[in-house]
Amino acid sequence: MGLLLLMIMFSACGIAAERGVPVVLNDDAGWCWFQEERAVFAGGKLVAGSVAAGTKDAARKGNIEVSSFSPGDGEVERFVLHEGLELDDHDVPAFLELPDGRLLAVYSKHNIDRAIRYRVTERPGDISAWSAEKVFDRGIFSHAVTYSNLFRLEGENGRIYDFYRGDDFDPNVLISDDNGKKWRDAGRLIGGPGRPYVKYASDNRGEVHFICTDQHPRDFDNSIYHGCLRAGKIYDSFGNEVGRPGREPAEHSKLTVVFRGDKDNVAWPADFEYAADGRLYAVYSVQKDGAGMPKGFGGMDHRYRYAWFDGEAWHDNKVAYAGSKLYSGEDDYTGLICIHPGAVNTVYFSTNADPRTGAPLISRTDGHRHYEIFKGVTPDGGKTWEFTAVTSDSTLDQIRPNVPKGGPEGSALIWLRGRLKSYRDYDLEMVALIPAP
Repeated sequence: MGLLLLMIMFSACGIAAERGVPVVLNDDAGWCWFQEERAVFAGGKLVAGSVAAGTKDAARKGNIEVSSFSPGDGEVERFVLHEGLELDDHDVPAFLELPDGRLLAVYSKHNIDRAIRYRVTERPGDISAWSAEKVFDRGIFSHAVTYSNLFRLEGENGRIYDFYRGDDFDPNVLISDDNGKKWRDAGRLIGGPGRPYVKYASDNRGEVHFICTDQHPRDFDNSIYHGCLRAGKIYDSFGNEVGRPGREPAEHSKLTVVFRGDKDNVAWPADFEYAADGRLYAVYSVQKDGAGMPKGFGGMDHRYRYAWFDGEAWHDNKVAYAGSKLYSGEDDYTGLICIHPGAVNTVYFSTNADPRTGAPLISRTDGHRHYEIFKGVTPDGGKTWEFTAVTSDSTLDQIRPNVPKGGPEGSALIWLRGRLKSYRDYDLEMVALIPAP
C-alpha cells in the first residue's frame, strides 16, 4: 500500500532554476534507461520514477518511488508505489498519461518473476493517491520479465502497448484496450539469436518505432537496427514487411541497419525520438577499445553518435567523446546521452572526458576525474556541434540525463548525481533544472 512520505516547499525554486541551481527531486534515486517514459510532465507537474537504495534511510531500500515537482509553487512530493520491491535500478516505473489526465505506472523486478505490476493515480496532477497494485502474471510457462515502455495510439482507438523484456530475453508486447485496466499478451516483437536491447519512439497515432542491438554488448560487436510496428505488422525503415508480433517476430537481419558495428565500434542505444517533423532521431554510444581484450579490460574510450532518418536514408555522425566506462564489470556503460524531444537538434550527455578532445575531465574542486553534463547543439544534422557545460568541477558524478516530454517551453533536464558502482550499489540523488514559470 502506497505511503505519502514527504512534502517539501522550495520557496525560491524558480529563482534557483533560473540561476542554474538544480532542484533535488529525490535524495535517494536510481534509474535504468530501457524504460520510457521515466519522467513526464502531467497535470502541470513534473513526475519522475526511481528506485531507492536505502542509503539515506535503510527502510527505503528497494522502494519503487514517484517524485513530482510543481513549477508554479515549488512543491516537491514523493510517493511509494511498492515498498521494498527490490534494490535494482532496472525496476524503475514507466509512465503514461491517460486521456483523463491520470497517470498509469508499470514496473517489474529484474528477471526475478513473471509479474508486471501496475497502478493508476486516482486524480490528475496528484501523485498522493493511487489505485491498488494489480499484477499481470504471464504464467508458469513463461520467462521472467523486466523493463516497460508505454505508448497509447489514438489511431487504434486508444490502444495501449507495453513493450517489455520477456520470453527468451526478447522484447515482448502487452496490449490494453481499456486504458490499462486489463491486459493481454501479444507475444514477441523481435526474435532470432541473442537478447536485443531496445529503445522505442512513437507518433502516438498509429506507429511505434524501435532501434535495437544484436545482443548485450558483453557478448557481441553490436550494430544498431531500426524497425516499426504498424497495424499489427513489423516493417523496416523503407516499408518492407519483415514480421508480425507473436508467431513471426522480426529478426535483426531483416531490419534496417542504422549503424554497422564491429570489434572497434560496439554499439549500445541510449535514446530515440519521433520528432514533430515526422523524422526519427537516435543517439547511442560505441566502445572503441575492447577488440581482443578480455571482458572487463576495455571500455576506456567511448564515443556518442547521433543518427536521423529523413524518410529515404539514415544519416549518422559523431557527437562527442563519451569517456571511460561507468563502472567495473560493464565495459559498455557510459554516463549516457539523450535527445531533447522538443528540439531534436539538441542533446544532453554525461562524460568524464573533454567532449572535443577526449582528454580526462579533472575537477578543479577536488582534483579527481568526474562525469559532467554537457549540452550539444547541431545546426547541420549532426555534422558539427557546439557544446555548453551544464555542470563543471563537480565533486560527484553527474550521469544519466533525461529531458521529459510535455513540459513548458525549454522543458526540464533531469539527471542523477552521486556514486554508482553497479545497478544494485549506488548512492544517487535525482536533480532537475526546470525553467521558471
